[in-house]
Amino acid sequence: MNLEAMQTALSDAGLDGWLFYDHHHRDPIGERILGLDPKAHITRRYYYFVPAAGVPRKLVHRIEQGRLDSLPGSKGLYSSWQELHSGLEAMLKNSRRIAMQYSPNNDIMYVSMADAGTVEFLRGLGKEIVTSADLVSEFEAVLTADQIASHTVAQKAIDAILEEGWKKIARSLRPSSGTPSRFTEFDMVEWLSNAMRNEGLVWENGPNVSVDQNASDSHYEPTADHCSEIKEGDFVLIDIWGKPDKPGSVFYDITWTGVVGREPSAREQTVFETVRNARDAAIEKVTAAFAAGQPIRGFEADDAARAVIREAGFGEWFTHRTGHNIAEEIHGPGAHLDNLETHDERLLLPNTCFSVEPGIYLPEFGVRSEINMMTSTGKAWVTGKIQRELVRI
Repeated sequence: MNLEAMQTALSDAGLDGWLFYDHHHRDPIGERILGLDPKAHITRRYYYFVPAAGVPRKLVHRIEQGRLDSLPGSKGLYSSWQELHSGLEAMLKNSRRIAMQYSPNNDIMYVSMADAGTVEFLRGLGKEIVTSADLVSEFEAVLTADQIASHTVAQKAIDAILEEGWKKIARSLRPSSGTPSRFTEFDMVEWLSNAMRNEGLVWENGPNVSVDQNASDSHYEPTADHCSEIKEGDFVLIDIWGKPDKPGSVFYDITWTGVVGREPSAREQTVFETVRNARDAAIEKVTAAFAAGQPIRGFEADDAARAVIREAGFGEWFTHRTGHNIAEEIHGPGAHLDNLETHDERLLLPNTCFSVEPGIYLPEFGVRSEINMMTSTGKAWVTGKIQRELVRI
């Protein structure tokens, strides 16, 4: 926990403080920011208030009064609900505008951890409860130099694995001698997984390999018992992600598409070009904003990509957000590129990473083109290879 940085951020945001509240680990965001043990035995409510200036304050139950001892600040104790209420009132006495893990209308549900009853009680004390969404991004999603370097390690390994993966499909379907054996989506998943393990990478679920109509399902997961054969003439989508197996490492996450043993149809080419252009529109929107030193919010990048797809007549087939934050978790705690599933008003901050991955999912096939972007002050860039044409396998 960096108290000085937190108080500077609170002052810059015009806030009187940041109130952390937990019970039975219902707020993992707060635990991570405060550096608390995610496996600690928590059976009673605790509160930790970081004021914009001055000493932090704690309110803990008497039978778990050591719960916040690792943090700086004064301590108040309660047992009864009456003491809890009076303790909160005293803790927040000189503060009015307070950030919590809360989102108005649950618009940014990723940070909406505070329950309605607690917010209602605090409002009854005359407090204005505002969202901590941008604060969470600053203290959870901003990456260190080592974390950025770990993303680069994953990027180089996965870009090379995917390039070889296309060749693996071709070799399996057209062996130099003998009759080709059955080769499935799951066989390719296993090959990609082994290749990533050999590079010291770890990941969650996946990767995803899907052909034809299976690629229309953006979260399709082939298994040994439920998968399709990869054949000549198929349309193939590969979504692959991983990070180095070291604490604090950051994911790299990409999606490419290709056709097996043929040229793409006119329909496939049109859809791919539309998705590619939408991806590039979002990239340009972000790049231009950072170059000009202008703030940009997640929904604005989504709008840029979605407009291209909508204008091409495929709007109804773009059924998910344009991108997600990437950090130690594949779907990280920072701003997402989203004005569909949520209206994400969080800022895209310097030294953060996120995907740009528009898609069009028709009944017969689906196209997604996913890259990752990294930002710094005055600059934003794509971290790996960029697909410009459908892969010919």
